[in-house]
Amino acid sequence: MADTRFFTCKGPFTAEKLAEVAQADLHGSPESLYSDVASVDKARQSDVTFLDNRKYLESFKVSEAGLCVVHPDLARLAPEGMALLVTPQPYMAYARIANLFYPNEKVEGYISKNAYVDDTAEVDETARVEPGAYIGANVKIGARSWIKPNAVLHDGVVIGNDCVIAANVTISHSLIGNAVTIHAGVQIGQDGFGFASSMEGHLRIPQLGRVIIHDHVNIGANSTIDRGAGPDTIIGAGTQIDNLVQIGHNVELGFGCVLVSQSGISGSTKLGNFCVCGGQAGLAGHLKVGDGVTIAAKSGVMKNVPAGQTIGGFPAIPQKDWLKKQAVINKIIKERK
Repeated sequence: MADTRFFTCKGPFTAEKLAEVAQADLHGSPESLYSDVASVDKARQSDVTFLDNRKYLESFKVSEAGLCVVHPDLARLAPEGMALLVTPQPYMAYARIANLFYPNEKVEGYISKNAYVDDTAEVDETARVEPGAYIGANVKIGARSWIKPNAVLHDGVVIGNDCVIAANVTISHSLIGNAVTIHAGVQIGQDGFGFASSMEGHLRIPQLGRVIIHDHVNIGANSTIDRGAGPDTIIGAGTQIDNLVQIGHNVELGFGCVLVSQSGISGSTKLGNFCVCGGQAGLAGHLKVGDGVTIAAKSGVMKNVPAGQTIGGFPAIPQKDWLKKQAVINKIIKERK
């Protein structure tokens, strides 16, 4: 059960309502009430849980949960008396249910007297600006957006509707779409890492582009996104960025990309739609990565990657080839021993 000091549960809900929200088939009484969500091993009779990973199959078999979201192939293994929501996508269905029990907080229009808001800024009357926030000249903040303490929006920044800008975020030279969540400590729009070098030293090149972030993007804590040098840095709609990710200038991410923590993308590299970068993966600059590419954790990508490939290693190669190389190396080591 979630700690009530931090989270407010909106339950209970009927099984019928949960089935509707989850888009799943209900096997059980539609009138039964469920008050909360919980993990499969800790759930009680009044709780909803889910099974998506077969590692938890044994816990599922003895779970005390009253209702479980489960794949059709595993439904037959449910404990006697457990009601089921059966769907081919149990994790997505559970996500919908969890958001029903714990929806995002509603934003009430408010500007703290301890925030600085420039006279030329346009803040929607339904937006919220917390103490210590700085809102620069000609900034625009859309409906129901929430600017939390000590966030800094430099001159000209545009924030769309239903955005959350967490504490200590700094944004400059950026246009942010709707329903974007930016977590604490994120830095967006700072200079890209561009300079000309000679024996006389390094001369910075003016970074004259912007950062364009499309709708429904999530950016994890302490990540950084550099503005473009001339072209813009672009983050595609629906992209999910973990904590501590670095995105260089002129980078373009397509729709629905996923970047796991400590991954980094060098300047002017372009990723297609639905690309995945594992933790600590690194991409060199000026590359093109096709749609649907998966890059394994700790990989070093040094050249263009065709669509649909799964790659790994350093330098990154197709994952199957990399695994074969590791197997050969391990065999040689064993033979020498």
